[in-house]
Amino acid sequence: MDISKWKSCAVDIDTYCILRAMGSHGFRKPASMIAKITDDEVKKIAKKQNQPYEKTKENLLSEGRKLLKGK
Repeated sequence: MDISKWKSCAVDIDTYCILRAMGSHGFRKPASMIAKITDDEVKKIAKKQNQPYEKTKENLLSEGRKLLKGK
């Protein structure tokens, strides 16, 4: 697996079961559900900060990449 493109994460079993159930209603796999939930949250943050969605997404992505590199 290309670790520059993919990361794994652990969630407790109850959260995983809820995630699977939520995905079954929208025909999504857990990875797609995580992406959807994340995207929805970015939209909420952008609205709260009164910023465009794309700018908020870019800022969060930049911040996340710095954290990934340990900076």
